[in-house]
Amino acid sequence: SDSDYCVLEGLRLGGSGVEIILNFKWQMSNQAQNSKPRNKIFKLEERTAVFGEDIIKFAKIVKQDDTNRPILSQLIRSATGMGANYCEADGAESRRDFQHKMGICKKECKETKHWLRMLAVANPEHKEKCRELWKEAHELTLIFSKIINTSKSKDKSRKK
Repeated sequence: SDSDYCVLEGLRLGGSGVEIILNFKWQMSNQAQNSKPRNKIFKLEERTAVFGEDIIKFAKIVKQDDTNRPILSQLIRSATGMGANYCEADGAESRRDFQHKMGICKKECKETKHWLRMLAVANPEHKEKCRELWKEAHELTLIFSKIINTSKSKDKSRKK
C-alpha cells in the first residue's frame, strides 16, 4: 500500500552477487504502530529478473497499436536490460568496470521509469499497474545508486 515504505539497511558485496538488506517498516492504521520492522535479504539478480518478467507479462496485455508499439519495445529493452547489465556487473573484471556497469543499470532503471510514464499517459486504463511497476523501478534506481556510491566511497577510503 501507499503507507508502506522500506529503508535500505545495507549491501553485502560478495562472490554470489549483491545482497540487499531492506528494513521494511509498515505504518498501519488502527493497529499497533510499534511493531518491529522485518529485515529481508533479496538477491538483486533475482529481483531484476522478476522485474523484467513482470514488464514482459504486462506488455502482453497492453493493446498493440501505433502509439504503444514503440513505447512497449523501449520499455521491454530497458527493463530487461537492467537485469542483464546487473549480471555483467556481477562478473566485472575490476572495481571500475563494476561501477561503470552498475551505472548502466541505474540508467536503464531511469529509462524504464520514463517509458512507464509514457505508457500510463497513452493507456489510462493501465495507470495503476504502470504506477506499481514505476515504484519498483524507482526502488531499483535507489538501490543501484547506493551500490555505486558505496563502491566509490570504498575507493576513496583506500586512497587515503
